[in-house]
This record gives sequence, structure tokens and C-alpha cells, in this order.
Amino acid sequence: MSKKVLVLAEVKDGKLRNVSYEALSAAKKIADGGEIASVLLGSNVEQYHSSLGHYGANKVYLLEDPKLDLYTTDGYKEALLQVINEFPADVILVGHTGIGRDLTPKLAQSLKAGMVSDSTALEVVDNQVVFTRPIYAGKAFVKKTIKEGKVIATIRPNNIPVDEPDTGLQAEVIKLTYQPSETALLVKVRDVIRKASKGVDLTEAKIVVSGGRGVKSKEGFEKLYELADLLNAAVGSSRGACDAEYSDYSLQVGQTGKVVTPDLYFAFGISGAIQHVAGMSNSKVIVAVNKDPEAPIFQIADYGIVADMFDVLPILIDEIKKMNA
Repeated sequence: MSKKVLVLAEVKDGKLRNVSYEALSAAKKIADGGEIASVLLGSNVEQYHSSLGHYGANKVYLLEDPKLDLYTTDGYKEALLQVINEFPADVILVGHTGIGRDLTPKLAQSLKAGMVSDSTALEVVDNQVVFTRPIYAGKAFVKKTIKEGKVIATIRPNNIPVDEPDTGLQAEVIKLTYQPSETALLVKVRDVIRKASKGVDLTEAKIVVSGGRGVKSKEGFEKLYELADLLNAAVGSSRGACDAEYSDYSLQVGQTGKVVTPDLYFAFGISGAIQHVAGMSNSKVIVAVNKDPEAPIFQIADYGIVADMFDVLPILIDEIKKMNA
């Protein structure tokens, strides 16, 4: 039986987040020929509707309002509830981003819907959507199904393959007027201070260059940024490096930081504590550089270099510069 699926499309720094396309690819599998809608919130978001259509959205709901430019839980929740009233979706998909993690529990409570967070894979079995998600800090995976009522799920970035776009497909654009209640506007965001990695979003990066206590200083991280720039990569760090004030906590990868699943993960001067491994062990290829041959990071690394990272980095940077030239 076909289903109606709604996808929240997130815009960040003037472009759609890649996880929005991943969610649309997942929606096509779930819908099984049913309708797929996407929703865009904020000012000047109509420009993104065509690409959502190319990736599978039949309809795109626009709520263009400056009050939605900066995320607030109640503001976004009421906007989505307004769309769901127009498009009664069976399944609602949101990226497992900062917004998705905060918004979906409150949305699920309002809709009395079942919820699965941090899904890394999904399949449809006997007309039921079966989600796969990690447990025990990524040491095991569990399959979950919501047997009745609406379903809300968050999709972990870099895990659902994105289908090729079809530029011949066009989505119907439906404009709605945002109608918030008084309580939705009680919280106002006055300013946003960004301390994240320059350029590439850490949670969606295909390549991550991370450093640990072995980097020794803030200046040591500059070499990591140089390598990251050459590879169009994001910079991450271990909690130890954050605690030592070598990098900001917004770059922390691990159980209490960000979970990343890039195609390539560099671990420079990172010992491989369980807390850190929980945030990056599902990377497709892991390259570790550490002076200690007994460092736990080598147990999960695909490639290991036992050496001083400050001897390895200049060679690696020079070789990549030659390749780029």
C-alpha cells in the first residue's frame, strides 16, 4: 500500500543540506508510488523548490516568513503542523541534525506519533517501514518498526544513498501563510554565534581530518586545517583536544559530540578512546597516525601509520598539492 511521506528540507548557509536529498531518496522507497511532499521554511526559500522536485518531491510547501529564518522549537513545530494539516503524511522524515534532534520529539508528542531517531538504513517489509539505528555507542544495531499511527524518523547524514536527480521532474509549489500562535513566538533568537569548522559541515562531510591531544596546541591544528582545505574536508577533534583548548567543542567527534560517517576519516594524534570511537567508527575508511603502536585507534583503522604526526603531515600535504596541480 502506498504512503504519503513528508520531508523537512533544511537550508544552511544558502544551500540545501545534503541530508534533505538523502531523506527524499528514503521517502521514495517508503512511499512506494505514493505522494511525496517537502517543506521549506524561512525567507527567500522558493529558489530551492526545483531541486527538491528533481530528487523526488511531488509537492513543495512554502512557508516564507522572516519569523522562520532562525530556528525555534515551537515556531518550526507549528509550521510543520500547519503543513501536515494540508498534507496528512503517514511518515515524516527529518535529518538527524541539531534541528532534527530538537524538533522531532516535540512534533511526535503533538501528533501522538511513534518516533525512531538516528536511522542509518531502512527497508519496507509487509508494508511496514523497518528502520535500522545504532545502540550501545555504535557497537550494535537494532531494527525498529512503528506498527500503527503516524511515523516520525530522523535520518543520520551520509548513510542513505542519494538517487540521481531527474531534471525532467517538477514539483507543484504550494504557498501557505504562516499562522503561529502567541506561544510559538515567545522564544526569540537574538544572535547566532558560529564556532563550527570553516567551510564544510562536519556531520555531512565526505572527508574529516581530526586531531587529538597529540596535536599539542592550537597552532598544531592549523596544519590540520591546511590539509582539510586541500581535501575539501571538515576538521574535527577528540574530547581530549577540546578539553585542552586546542579546538572548540563544536568540532568534537564522539559520544558526547558529533557523530560522523564520512567516506574517509583521518585521526591524527588520537589514541582511540571508546568515547571518540563511538562518534566515528562507522566511517568507511579510517586512517590513523600515532606515535604509540599500541594505541587503540589502530584496532579499528583500515590504514595505520606509527610515526610523529608532524613528520607525516608535511609529506601528505606536499603530495596532495602535487596531485591537485
